[in-house]
Amino acid sequence: MRLGELNWMQIESYLQKDNRVILVLGSTEQHGYLSMLTDVKVPLALADAASQQSNVLVAPPVNFGNSPYFAAYPGTISIRVETLLNLAEDIVRSLYSQGFKRILILNGHGGNAPVQNHLQEIVRGMPDLRIAWYSWWTSEGVTAVAEAHGLRSYHANWIEAFPFVRVTAIPQTNKEPLGTNRILSPEQAKEFYGDGVFGGPYQVDDAIMSEVFSTALKEIVRMLEVL
Repeated sequence: MRLGELNWMQIESYLQKDNRVILVLGSTEQHGYLSMLTDVKVPLALADAASQQSNVLVAPPVNFGNSPYFAAYPGTISIRVETLLNLAEDIVRSLYSQGFKRILILNGHGGNAPVQNHLQEIVRGMPDLRIAWYSWWTSEGVTAVAEAHGLRSYHANWIEAFPFVRVTAIPQTNKEPLGTNRILSPEQAKEFYGDGVFGGPYQVDDAIMSEVFSTALKEIVRMLEVL
């Protein structure tokens, strides 16, 4: 149940019986052979599935995040950290002022991490607000699934290669993991990472992806229950 598909009267009626809402934070950035909106599509799919089970409303996703390191990859749209923090705060405050007192943020992008710290600052002024943060790919359950299959998660590799974000043929090989402690310019990052995948298998069996999705979904539904 998406907020954008209802009118204001229906939302007012919803708030009379439930004050929970799911907010997806994503990004528009390069993901190798996957969709530029991978960081939106994955958490939004999880949010929709969780909504079907819990009847919790899903707010329109935030499609942009902080991705300056990928700026040399065509299609990446990055916003400044300051802009991101202000945007997230304004959205939370707007939802809160209308009666949404329990907010679950489903985060799909590592570059959005500063938002979590910022929210810890602003909740002091909203004592009856209950807010939770869930970055699906780093969760305890998803990490356990990866380890059970002897897999490690890297940007744009198998962990994000769900069928609904594949937009072209994907290599069936493994890529040597790439890592650096250097802060790279966008041009240096493109040269260093090449196709944009940070390493590991490009793709795994869909059964594993289904296991990852169902595990994350269970965690999200549980968080909504106790929020």
